[in-house]
Amino acid sequence: MKKTKVGIIGCGMISDTYFKASQTFNMIEVVACSDIIPERSAAKKELYGVQNMTNEELLAIPEIEIVLNLTPPQVHSKIAMDTLNAGKHAYSEKPFGVDFDDAAKVMALAKEKGLRVGCAPDTFLGGGQQTARKLIDDGWIGKPLSGTAIVMGRGPEKWGQAPFFYDYGAGPMLDLGPYYMTALVNMLGPAKSVIAVTTKGFDYRTFGAEVGETYKDKYKPFDKYPVNVTTHLTGVVEFQCGAVITVITSFDCYKHGHSPIEIYGTEGSLQVPDPNTFGGPVKVFRKGDAEPDWKNVPLTHIYTENSRSIGAADMAMALRSGRKHRVNGELANHVLEIMLSFDKSSKLGRKVELTTTCERPEPLPLGLEKGELPE
Repeated sequence: MKKTKVGIIGCGMISDTYFKASQTFNMIEVVACSDIIPERSAAKKELYGVQNMTNEELLAIPEIEIVLNLTPPQVHSKIAMDTLNAGKHAYSEKPFGVDFDDAAKVMALAKEKGLRVGCAPDTFLGGGQQTARKLIDDGWIGKPLSGTAIVMGRGPEKWGQAPFFYDYGAGPMLDLGPYYMTALVNMLGPAKSVIAVTTKGFDYRTFGAEVGETYKDKYKPFDKYPVNVTTHLTGVVEFQCGAVITVITSFDCYKHGHSPIEIYGTEGSLQVPDPNTFGGPVKVFRKGDAEPDWKNVPLTHIYTENSRSIGAADMAMALRSGRKHRVNGELANHVLEIMLSFDKSSKLGRKVELTTTCERPEPLPLGLEKGELPE
């Protein structure tokens, strides 16, 4: 099988997953990388035997078809534009952007150039999420009416890179929300509106014993750093199918007992696994069940272990056949608008009607072998 050549811009921690992708998905091959810190890309050259270079040099390589944008969220839109202007397909780590207008420019440029864009998360292609999708599609809980999507904790406040997660472009919604909103759109289809209240519980957080290299010129261990984003966002997302989902994303919670996602339908209820993972468990309760407890459902699909980069591999397969890739720009752009609408609704004090939409991604077929994706 002819491999699609891929270049990586941004060689931070998440990049190792993508460098290793060809070990699972042999339809793609990483051939070059770059980073604003040359030592990072040089280290990947030593580990994986790929060329390291500048962004400009990477974008000029004719045989590279897809560029994986693994840079910080604040520059996702810029790197995507650079990639498209170089005549290459752009695939980004989440979120699609941090500004709705910039993301719209990426979508417009891709359309103008006749190129594809995609964006993580691709965890909804994992066995757990695909099983939950199939149960809904097959009518196990009837028509979805409502549900909950809840991700809460203290966040990575003690990490060496902690200030990043409490600054513009992150916070619990843009950091973790993409997994939850993408999973919901995969199961229920596009959203229609958002109404929300958002707050910030603490003005400052405190480092742990380690301060990352990026922040050592400014902070010492156990120093305080500012919180520059809302850190508790709660609201209701109304979907075009009629379902209404209560959503909470929070870095202001020490402990809770909620499931990641539950969907309640006319014929039963569905418990969906953590959308930041690929596996289960998936649990269901159906009207008329004799036992009062949830029942575990065997997973119907493969890719139950960490398979990040499956979205980029699916894009490569789609380029060959001409079909729509599943982890596509329309999906990511719609998810971004849903997430940004929480703060927007809170600020305006009213419901926000969404201006974007998307198609539900096609489910993966049953019976795939490891490393295989449909053409």
